[in-house]
Amino acid sequence: MKFILIIGPQAVGKMTVGQELEKITNLKLFHNHMSIELVLNFFDYGTSSFKRLSNLFREEIFKEVASSDLEGLIFTYVWYFDDKHDWDYIENLTKIFRDKGAEIYYVELESDIEERIKRNKTENRLNHKPSKRGEAGSDDKLRESILNHRPNSLEGEIMEKNYLRINNTHLDPVIVAQKIKETFSL
Repeated sequence: MKFILIIGPQAVGKMTVGQELEKITNLKLFHNHMSIELVLNFFDYGTSSFKRLSNLFREEIFKEVASSDLEGLIFTYVWYFDDKHDWDYIENLTKIFRDKGAEIYYVELESDIEERIKRNKTENRLNHKPSKRGEAGSDDKLRESILNHRPNSLEGEIMEKNYLRINNTHLDPVIVAQKIKETFSL
């Protein structure tokens, strides 16, 4: 079992890279908006019911996958490195897989803000993340997240042996996925 965690800021390309990685491996993709979009049909973003259900669905899927005969899972997540809650969340979700003997891989993507603003409006992103369609101020939220949070790690902050950081500002997602596959022999 392999668990690949693709992290990075909003609109950096986590889901798109995950989609390409899924195509060239036997791993399944669970991008973070899969649970978000489901729960948004019932509860507003950020409410206690929204958070509880989104996390519950994720955790139950993680447990089932970790206990299954699947080769593994790719999961995408915006990890705010300045938020202890996010550190705890990542520790708890990777523990689900570690406890079942899975190999854990961390892939961190980074990209220039201008490129992320372009990617924020791509057809693929909007098709898979309906809540992003027509969202007023979405670009402002990207900029605001930079001012209020740290969505990329500092050098040496992630101490895992299976860690790869890629600046994908000018890289095609197919190339990024291939680099991940080759680096980790997936």
